[in-house]
Amino acid sequence: MVIEDNPGDFTIIEEFIIESIDRPEITHAENFKQACSLLSDPSYSFDVILLDLSLPDKDGNELIEEMLVLAHQIPVIILTGYSNIDFAAKAISQGIDDYLLKDELTATLLIKSITYSIERKKSNAALKESEKRYSNLFHFSPQPMWVYDTATFRFVEVNNAAVAKYGFSEEEFLKMTIFDIRPKEDADRVKSIVDEIRKVNQDFYTGKFRHLNKEGQIFEVEIYSSPISIDKPSLRSVIAYDITEKTLYEQLITQAIIKTQEEERYEIGSELHDNICQILAMTQMNLDKLKESLSIEKMPWYDNAKNTLVLALEEIRSLSHRLAPAFYNELTLEESFRKLLKTFNAAKKYKITFDFQDELKDKSRYQEMQLNLYRILQEQLRNIDKYAQATEIKIFLFIKKDNLYMTTVDNGVGFVMDPEKHGIGFANMQRRVEFFKGDIEINTAPGQGCKITITIPLDQNPKE
Repeated sequence: MVIEDNPGDFTIIEEFIIESIDRPEITHAENFKQACSLLSDPSYSFDVILLDLSLPDKDGNELIEEMLVLAHQIPVIILTGYSNIDFAAKAISQGIDDYLLKDELTATLLIKSITYSIERKKSNAALKESEKRYSNLFHFSPQPMWVYDTATFRFVEVNNAAVAKYGFSEEEFLKMTIFDIRPKEDADRVKSIVDEIRKVNQDFYTGKFRHLNKEGQIFEVEIYSSPISIDKPSLRSVIAYDITEKTLYEQLITQAIIKTQEEERYEIGSELHDNICQILAMTQMNLDKLKESLSIEKMPWYDNAKNTLVLALEEIRSLSHRLAPAFYNELTLEESFRKLLKTFNAAKKYKITFDFQDELKDKSRYQEMQLNLYRILQEQLRNIDKYAQATEIKIFLFIKKDNLYMTTVDNGVGFVMDPEKHGIGFANMQRRVEFFKGDIEINTAPGQGCKITITIPLDQNPKE
């Protein structure tokens, strides 16, 4: 069922569905009242609901809450022009299966979302069924599934889909632990998560991980795990979805966003340097020509105008270089950082410590991530200057266990962590870190300064 009051939008959605699905049955509701009537009619049966977030008789969070009650077990996918990330995250947490923007919608993206949502809903519902129904789902599921012991981490049972996906026979699986299908460097994280699940007796868990098949190939999965009672209480069942293609698509989107941001910065920086600076330089020349015709009484006015022009030129050149650091292709990572710090601290306002590990001086190896690290540090320095009221800044760049770490510490006022109130600057930092499959950790508290640590796995860097 498509719940959409805009005829044009409905036509596009209908065409996308018809393009990808053979003879689909599409029911159209133009408002919430019609949708309620259709969902209450036992003669109708729906596989998925596509919901416009703004209907003439109901919208927003209220619409979501009431639609989820009416839909019951039917997957609900929101189609909207409202691109608020926080609202989307909240909607997903409430039970919405996906949140798609109309402006970015394609037939492929829509059908994938429908397929994933239907399969996910079926799998989640099946995991809560009786042991008999669970057994049938387990053995005939097209998705890899297994049961493991949280005390020993050993596989207890696997289905045929897992055998086919991972390449190990059932006998091989039963001699293995869940760490054997993961890269070694991920073992500590997995153990920590399983220990925490046992500690709090968590019923349901979902997360994204890297897995390995028998040939050593890495792929990304989204797993759904829940406890089961067969022989002992430490057993949990897991269903795994390969999201490698979805992750790649998200990475391409991130890459496009970052590229667009850089192009805009370069365009503005170049315009400032090549146009505005030239206009000011010409003004400076014209002013010099007037000097000889000025009386002594008017010279202070001349000197003041000249100094102001010089200051304006310096500020614009500095701004253009920060927006478009053309030097980063020519300099090493260390040199570009030192240049940024020198510009940032031109007034000697801060005591800055910069610790740069020698191994990172290999320009060719880190060229790919250099501009992104530069932008991350630039954003953090901007935040410190604007909010921290700090006097000391320490920056550490080093490699440990095949991970690159960049830590920025200040002795400023600190702040209360509130993930829901991070600004655009932090979102850009996080987007750049996630593009390299890294993590960002913030440690701060009022009066205790701030420490931000960026971790990037060196063997997982994306290629341009």
